[in-house]
Amino acid sequence: MTDEKKHSRKMFFSMGEVSEMFDVNPSLIRFWEKRFDVLKPHKNAKGNRLFTPEDVENLKLIYHLVKEKGMTLSGAEKYIKDNKHVLRRDVQILDYLGRIRATLLEIKSELGSESSDTEIVVGNEALAEAVNASLGEAVSVEAELDRQQEEAEAQAAKEETAAAPQPEGGKPRYIEPTLFDL
Repeated sequence: MTDEKKHSRKMFFSMGEVSEMFDVNPSLIRFWEKRFDVLKPHKNAKGNRLFTPEDVENLKLIYHLVKEKGMTLSGAEKYIKDNKHVLRRDVQILDYLGRIRATLLEIKSELGSESSDTEIVVGNEALAEAVNASLGEAVSVEAELDRQQEEAEAQAAKEETAAAPQPEGGKPRYIEPTLFDL
């Protein structure tokens, strides 16, 4: 049974299991727990943290934003609050694409090709074409998700800047007159 299948059936995960899943120190998970409201592990009588599958999904979101995308903790907090439903779907898609990519690269290595990660050339042209197309599609979907996330981050930054108070003595912002102002 694969780790993924075992994890899908578990009701709770220990701190050690969770830190191993993400290859991070338990102290980082405790820090994120304090920082992000979406993490609410249960505690047993001894005070040990027990993470639900939902907590693990939320940790995946946080890990993706902070470690893989390089967002600040404040930026990740705001982004999760504003886009939680989109992020959950995106992380699931990225996980799926990662598994597809690993499978395709495994097929490539079994076929003995020494070409680049995004192109496979072998004697069986039909198989090579199918694998190349799948790998290319996975790469393009991942790029599109990255583009959408960058747009959302830019929009969040723009909104944050617009909501910030203007410094004293600074140039006042222009406010468009409305019908009631006339």
